[in-house]
Amino acid sequence: MTLEILYFAWVRERIGVPRESVETNAATVAHLLAELSAREDRYALAFSDLSALRVAIDQDLADFDSPLAGAREVAIFPPMTGG
Repeated sequence: MTLEILYFAWVRERIGVPRESVETNAATVAHLLAELSAREDRYALAFSDLSALRVAIDQDLADFDSPLAGAREVAIFPPMTGG
């Protein structure tokens, strides 16, 4: 499947692009991040501490073990702070 991956804040800075289309067979968000981390060091650095990340699948907040079946978009971003 092809997913549109969106990166925000410092995640975008470490990856170096705001978005990209990725061909993947990953079953879950965690599998997707592992696939990306294996591609290049910049992904491994950005995803090294999952507790510092949040994800959304098709604009709905999700967990790292959430399935990707039927998904079109995955957003990866740091936790939000209120104010």
